[in-house]
Amino acid sequence: MSNQLEALRQYTTVVADTGDFEAMQAHRPTDATTNPSLILKAVQKDAYRPLLERTVAEHPGAPLQELVDRLLVAFGREILQIVPGRVSTEVDARLSFDTKATVIRARQIIELYRLAGIPRERVLIKIASTWEGIQAAKALQAEGIDCNLTLLFSLAQAVACAQAKVRLISPFVGRIYDWHKKAAGEQWDEAANAGPSDPGVLSVRNIYHYYKAHGIPTEIMGASFRNIGQIRALAGCDLLTISPELLGELAGSTQPLSRQLDPSTAVQNPPQRIVMDEVLFRTTLNMDAMASDKLGEGIRIFSADAAKLDDLVEQVRAGASVDTI
Repeated sequence: MSNQLEALRQYTTVVADTGDFEAMQAHRPTDATTNPSLILKAVQKDAYRPLLERTVAEHPGAPLQELVDRLLVAFGREILQIVPGRVSTEVDARLSFDTKATVIRARQIIELYRLAGIPRERVLIKIASTWEGIQAAKALQAEGIDCNLTLLFSLAQAVACAQAKVRLISPFVGRIYDWHKKAAGEQWDEAANAGPSDPGVLSVRNIYHYYKAHGIPTEIMGASFRNIGQIRALAGCDLLTISPELLGELAGSTQPLSRQLDPSTAVQNPPQRIVMDEVLFRTTLNMDAMASDKLGEGIRIFSADAAKLDDLVEQVRAGASVDTI
């Protein structure tokens, strides 16, 4: 009997949300995504320490920014030996409000991949879905550099990404769920907000229907899951990026899993087309307390972990053992 992971693969491209190579090999995803938090966690493990130390040793005079990008690309290169598809590599979240700097950093990452023998078609540059980030992605896409717009919590962000012709967006399911659960407090009803009624699931479903109804080619990759009920409710989404723990749960379940999202149903009652400009984007995002809160929080978390990764690289360069950090 097929398990739920195999059933999901019939409708959706499965992506591993991890920097752990062993987990990827176990679950055979098509693509893989990383972020500063995942890379920071990975490089502190014994298995990945040599990758960090080798990167630092091979480029002793490189600026810190370049060293960190070389480390990210080293991880990406290893990942691409495991997955047949693409890897997402993130631009420093501290550049989330700087269009020009994001474009420059993205080009540098793509060049490092080229020097490592990896074609740009196998790389997605991951950028936060701020207005500035989306404009950076628009410029990069025009150059043939595919982008993955992350920290996406609203239709307004998704519409702006579609207009920028980005390759892929990553709407965050679990963080939307977290916000609504916290906001409801003691009034939260888990059963009433589970599966298809989960607020994070509803957000992705809304974006999916908008994109498919209007023939928008940008890929939708649901992300940030808290339980397999959220994943099951989004079966049929273009892609889903899933942690090793939840991939394991899906692989261990033989309960039936059916398609929940289908382009054919989206076109039956198409929503009104939205024309997004900067003023409407900022106004709409500001009026959405959940989306603006989670976008800001996500950038702060990723920025903090990027700074910790900087410190770790500097300490290794100074000769400290990872064991002592």
